[in-house]
Amino acid sequence: MTSAVQDDRSIHAVTAATQPHLKRTMGLRSLVLFGLAYMTPIIVIGTFGVIATDSQGASASSYLLATVAMLFTAGSYGRMSVLYPQSGSAYTYVSKSINPKLGFLTGWAVLLDYLFLPMVVWLIGASYLQAQFPGVPTWLWVLGFVVVTTVINLLGLTVADKINYALMAFQIIVIVVFMALSIRAVLHGAGTGTLISAGPFTGQNPSMSAIVSGAAVAAYSFLGFDAVTTFSEETKTPEKTMPKAIMLIALIGGLIFIVVSYGLQLVHPGYAFDDSSSAAYEIARQIGGNLFTAVFVAGLCFGQFTSGIAAQASASRLLYVMGRDGVLPHKLFGSLNSRFNTPTFNLLLVACVGLVAMFLDVATSTSFVNFGAFTSFALVNICVIVTYMKASPQQRRERLTGGTLRNIVAPIIGTVCCVYLLVHLDGHALTLGVCWLVIGIVILAALTGGFKHNPPEYAASEADE
Repeated sequence: MTSAVQDDRSIHAVTAATQPHLKRTMGLRSLVLFGLAYMTPIIVIGTFGVIATDSQGASASSYLLATVAMLFTAGSYGRMSVLYPQSGSAYTYVSKSINPKLGFLTGWAVLLDYLFLPMVVWLIGASYLQAQFPGVPTWLWVLGFVVVTTVINLLGLTVADKINYALMAFQIIVIVVFMALSIRAVLHGAGTGTLISAGPFTGQNPSMSAIVSGAAVAAYSFLGFDAVTTFSEETKTPEKTMPKAIMLIALIGGLIFIVVSYGLQLVHPGYAFDDSSSAAYEIARQIGGNLFTAVFVAGLCFGQFTSGIAAQASASRLLYVMGRDGVLPHKLFGSLNSRFNTPTFNLLLVACVGLVAMFLDVATSTSFVNFGAFTSFALVNICVIVTYMKASPQQRRERLTGGTLRNIVAPIIGTVCCVYLLVHLDGHALTLGVCWLVIGIVILAALTGGFKHNPPEYAASEADE
């Protein structure tokens, strides 16, 4: 009997070794680049009209509030990425530290974020291209984004990383030029007529509820610092690299968002736009004429393109981990392409979901995505608290340094911020999000025989093999 068991294990080990697997190719630069590409710094310009409208002209305050909330949460993600350096992000962290059933529901909530975020990204890019070329229908631009992005991701992260680097450089140049033209316009009497003003922080009708509403949507721009954790099994020394990358992405992104939104509100105080979804198009034409408007639209679309690459890649990795665990059909979701080591089915599925962008608007789809993000953010903060409370004194000294301030107080602040932003989302987004969770609970009940046992899980040792 013992010999037979050993033979079975040997066969399994050989099989595991010959199966396609995720390869460790990403360093700190690649992770930060992917995170910023996912966030798309230029998106602060692209969604300016929506956030200025929600915050009643106080977009800089909305971004400031969102940045503070995200930095606390980024700290919790960095902490958990050290303890559990596996792909899966919040799904893995909650499963390992709290409960596998809650982990599944967390993964299901995150899917609402990861699975539909590429759709929002492509929709924003298509909206601006349609404004620039009114004769071309939006659906055709969406289709173009979906096809090209999917092909790049099917070829693997090495190809995607090189393309991201080039397109990010162009995106940053466009942001710098946009800000320079904004400053020139203000100095020549446009907008507030001064570079120092409290207007971008207070708005026309100072209201904390309006600022929070704006922050609830502005937090969409930060989706990316958490997404890089889905690449843990493709990162070199993830225990050291991942926490640094997460904090750098959130901090750099937050500073860019605050500064740029401040500059835009100087040029265009208030929130009166012909179309809030493409308000920056109006501003670009005002400060730079038709030539710069064309360059700006190109930069924004390149930004959405790089974000789409990162968003689709992250979503496919989360689906892969859940498929590998067996909580989603393994043969479909848990397999990799033998040539490129990429989750082909998952990438194609995300591409198909992205086509839904043809039927939605920017404001609704953004709020819809944020429901899953805020839910998972809050739970990852709670993971840090639970892990610290369960740990022995020795474990706290070795792996959970920082005491109660870093492991209790900071995560509590992060949790409160995320829950506060969650309840201030659009009513339709909350309804759709709750319905999505109900579907997840039904699936969980089927997987666990009526919640009698835990959902299946892929062994960490098997992943290491």
